[in-house]
Amino acid sequence: MTAPGDREAGRTGVGRTGVGRTGVGRTGVSRTEVSRTALVTGASSGIGAATARALAAAGTTVALVARRADRLDEVLADCRRTAPESDRWVADLSNPEAAATLAEAIWDSYGHLDVVVNNAGAPMRRAVTRLTLAEVEGAVQLNYLSPVAITLAVLPRMLARGGGTVVNVSSLGGRMGVMTESAYSGSKFALAGWTEAAAAELVGTWVQLKLVLPGAIDTEIWDQPDNDPPVYTGPLVPAEEVAAGIVAAIDGDRFEHYLPDMKAVVQMKTDDIDGFMAGMRAMADHQVDEASVAAATRGHFPEGLGEPGNSR
Repeated sequence: MTAPGDREAGRTGVGRTGVGRTGVGRTGVSRTEVSRTALVTGASSGIGAATARALAAAGTTVALVARRADRLDEVLADCRRTAPESDRWVADLSNPEAAATLAEAIWDSYGHLDVVVNNAGAPMRRAVTRLTLAEVEGAVQLNYLSPVAITLAVLPRMLARGGGTVVNVSSLGGRMGVMTESAYSGSKFALAGWTEAAAAELVGTWVQLKLVLPGAIDTEIWDQPDNDPPVYTGPLVPAEEVAAGIVAAIDGDRFEHYLPDMKAVVQMKTDDIDGFMAGMRAMADHQVDEASVAAATRGHFPEGLGEPGNSR
């Protein structure tokens, strides 16, 4: 068995060892399709790492993709304890074409993929008055076009094979606009809309698309360099809770999954957009008490942001 670190991929998506299209495993023995195999992007930390570990703990072979080799190796070591055929690919997924090529190479390496979790993404917090087009394009490339490219790469193969599930991880900010995050929210809105439309087209096939909308989760997204401070400063939900929800969503019947369940906030926005925008402004101005913000992370609507159908 090759040690962690044998597969590198840059913008070309080609492995350093020449990951090919033969479906031959690391030991030179053809892989079988006995166990479920899942590709998880953004797997070096946060939701992606927690999802990879949860899938592996259930016996799923996991293909890990992210930029940071050292962090991937830590996650891979955990995954291999229960899913020894798991492996990792170091890749920058900000190039959608390269992301698609890499997904195809990983499919060929294992001979199939049963599940794809498109989780990789990055924040872009910048006041719209200082936001540049390049920053918007960067968010769209990684957060929207890359998961779309990966999905389109594996979709014909899943259809031909007779089944598969793609989970696209958007954000609560993909159903409601968040102040100072217009580029990020825009990219996540696009992913949510695309996934919804594509899933409708696939009804009646054995391929399913699922949409996951995480709320305020304890990940590295909150303190990334070259970003404005977040408007939200309240409690954060552990990534492991979202990972458990993703694992359940893979085999569940529903299309859309709020993790945690904050659908009431989105419903309020839909019913009363003016009240929602006033509440967003109040949160930015720190006019919402800490207890209400804490309740919001568990799906209980903050007093300071109004109730569905009622303006404040």
